Amino acid sequence: MQEIITGLGCFTPILVVVVIWLIACIRVINEYERAVIFTLGKVATKPRGPGLIFVLRPLQRAVVVSLRTVVLDVPSQDIITRDNVSLKVSAVVYFRVLNAQQAILAVENYYYATSQIAQTTLRSVLGEVSLDELLAEREKLSQRLREIIDTSTEPWGVEVTSVELKSVDLPEQIQRAMGKQAEAEREKRAKVIAAEGELMASQQLLEAANKISQNPVAIQMRYLQTLTEIAVEKNSTIVFPLPVELLRLMERYSGKPEVNP
Repeated sequence: MQEIITGLGCFTPILVVVVIWLIACIRVINEYERAVIFTLGKVATKPRGPGLIFVLRPLQRAVVVSLRTVVLDVPSQDIITRDNVSLKVSAVVYFRVLNAQQAILAVENYYYATSQIAQTTLRSVLGEVSLDELLAEREKLSQRLREIIDTSTEPWGVEVTSVELKSVDLPEQIQRAMGKQAEAEREKRAKVIAAEGELMASQQLLEAANKISQNPVAIQMRYLQTLTEIAVEKNSTIVFPLPVELLRLMERYSGKPEVNP
């Protein structure tokens, strides 16, 4: 019996090593992850996961890839627009891995590669448009950037879901010029609105004059209404309106030449 116990004692270190090795070979893959398994350098047919997987080390190696959407912050890029305006533009790129196996096999580092292609595409696309187009058509430019970047990353198993222009830093001289332009535009609209108001007022006055001229009594009623308004504001003032025809008649009988208004 003692010999058996002694024999088992010799195998104890081996059992401990085997247990540690088995524990090390067990990997837990989350729901949003996939594990690409390499056996002696050859990739498995399909990625594994999620859940508990067994990696036969050192013959097998597992590379875990996240399938969640990644937010990539594109730093400010120096852009020279088509109308020779120098500015800085930053953007945000949203992408996710659709095929974990292609993301590992097709490119060395899909995150770094996507970042670089986003920066170069941002500079090339925005360099083809003018400053006014960049400020007025940001949504259209964002869609164009997404399509170009997604086409480049598709062979890597990466899908670009959205690209948004984050900020546009204009030079101080351009900001002052745009401020003057906006002020001039507001003054222009104010003058146009005032002219339209004068035109509408003149049309209303012309229409009122035509209606009053159809009935001589209407002008007398207007005189009385004016007297009533003056009497309410200034009780000590008495106004007697005289028709222009009466003044012309007095000038005619006085022998003075008639004045044509």
